[in-house]
Amino acid sequence: MGQLTRLHADNLHFPPADNALEDPPGLLAVGGDLRPERLLAAYRQGIFPWFDDSSPILWWSPDPRMVLKPADVHCSRSLGKLIRRGLYRVTMDSAFDQVIQQCAAHRDGQPGTWITEDMQQAYIKLYHLGYAHSVEVWQEQTLVGGLYGISLGRMFFGESMFSRQPNTSKLAFVALCRQLQQWSFTLIDCQLPTDHLASLGAAPMSRQRFLALLAENRVEDNQYKHWQFDDNCLVA
Repeated sequence: MGQLTRLHADNLHFPPADNALEDPPGLLAVGGDLRPERLLAAYRQGIFPWFDDSSPILWWSPDPRMVLKPADVHCSRSLGKLIRRGLYRVTMDSAFDQVIQQCAAHRDGQPGTWITEDMQQAYIKLYHLGYAHSVEVWQEQTLVGGLYGISLGRMFFGESMFSRQPNTSKLAFVALCRQLQQWSFTLIDCQLPTDHLASLGAAPMSRQRFLALLAENRVEDNQYKHWQFDDNCLVA
């Protein structure tokens, strides 16, 4: 049945991820804070924060989990044509603050954002510590798409993406996948299912299987640095 746990500010301990509630699906804990140590402890255990300004900090571990192996990313014919046209420049870790601000910006059909100001500042701290990373898509000097997430071992935990021009978030995601494949990353955690992610090749995985892969990933070294693309990561 699951059990909701209230976290204490002076204790970084999380309950097992499979203790999450069935209703609402995946809700595991409430409270705590967003300090880097707690966030990293959460990701290492298959848990992530998701809430808005009207609620306390909520921690989730859904079942199933939306994931993607970097080699399985789907690049549509139209996206391949866009890559070959060379209209956009793609970078890594060159504008993390701007990317997270754009991801947090109001979108049509959404009353607010779960990427609160406190959340933005927490992930900016993780960026400066070398754990959070961004991908940027530029049209000349204008940021028109991107994404950000957390890297631990050989797994990348995606958080959010945005587009200001058609398909620019997909362009960022495909570029990330091709780079992570070159770096021998095993999995990208996409958290929750969306049609957008499914169109890129993401698929559901049971929480049990995801946690098993996460446990194996803990022995992998972390890449504590700001990232740059290798050559040819965007060859269509």
